[in-house]
Amino acid sequence: MARTPLKLPDFPWDSLAPFAERARAHPDGFIDLSVGSPVDPTPEPIRHALAAATDAHAYPQTSGSPALREAIVDWFARRRGVDDLSVANVLPTIGSKELVALMPLMLGLGRGDVVVHPTVAYPTYAIGAALVGATAVASDDPADWPQNTRLVWLNSPGNPDGRVLDVDELKAAVARARELGAVVASDECYAELNWQGAEPTPSILDPRVIAGQRNSVLAVYSLSKQSNLAGYRTAFVAGCSDLIDELLAVRKHAGLIPPAPVQAAMIAALADETHVAEQKERYRARRATLAPALEAAGFRIDESAAGLYLWATKGEDSWATVAEFAELGILVVPGSFYGEQPPRHVRIALTAPDAAIADAAARLELYV
Repeated sequence: MARTPLKLPDFPWDSLAPFAERARAHPDGFIDLSVGSPVDPTPEPIRHALAAATDAHAYPQTSGSPALREAIVDWFARRRGVDDLSVANVLPTIGSKELVALMPLMLGLGRGDVVVHPTVAYPTYAIGAALVGATAVASDDPADWPQNTRLVWLNSPGNPDGRVLDVDELKAAVARARELGAVVASDECYAELNWQGAEPTPSILDPRVIAGQRNSVLAVYSLSKQSNLAGYRTAFVAGCSDLIDELLAVRKHAGLIPPAPVQAAMIAALADETHVAEQKERYRARRATLAPALEAAGFRIDESAAGLYLWATKGEDSWATVAEFAELGILVVPGSFYGEQPPRHVRIALTAPDAAIADAAARLELYV
């Protein structure tokens, strides 16, 4: 029997190559505001913790070391207002993207099952469905979720648009998912980068949302953004202990184990809140420079209440806006990458050095 290759969409970033080439030709240099990859240093205490753990001759635990799982539990109590978790409710992962992509597989989904994700969304939610032959449905309204929905992805704060779901919206999503017998997983990787309040954005595990009933509910978090650890691949999932056991069983068989030195680095990152606050202020300052320059240049910024991006539009096709930015030597991302219909917004990242952000603002002033 002939092999049937997986049918996956083209990798969207490949289509940006001509615009990147045009932007790189700008006489004053190239400014990359397309990728949400941290540019600031990894904090010293985390790097030291990693270095001290490099004598890692034995296999680490797939479930995470006892110290790491306790650190995750403590962090949820301190930073997310979730104080009723135990180590049975948490599990480290090798970054969050692999977890998102493999979640349908690890939960046993397949053909005939539906995976719901936000209408404007990180593409990997749909890719995870495609990997197992499930159907991806874009919907923000729980009333519209199909009866055969088996997994619901929420994303708050959202990528790319920075939308934040409040407690009532999270409650409604959980209630509908339970009606359908579906797992509801909330991707909360930007929660610490809240621009409309001092506290992190609400978690789906918040007692106000689930009142202590964790069944069918998972929260996903990454340290990449808050701690500049994208290169370390540091993330974790928390929630229903039965679901955590399911994920752990698959991960043991598949060998999906965070390296021991990385687990030590995670413990250091979770214990220290100072570096998180400092990094947030760096992004706040960059946002305060770039947002007014965009508005002065005729852009409207929508949502963007939290996270690393500005979701901006001039009311034109997003690829036309990408081309205009490329003429300024700046690379941004079209809304079409995230399923926006019609694509009118561009995603503009704050993950560039201060000087590059200031330069981008100055070029926008000339653009006016």
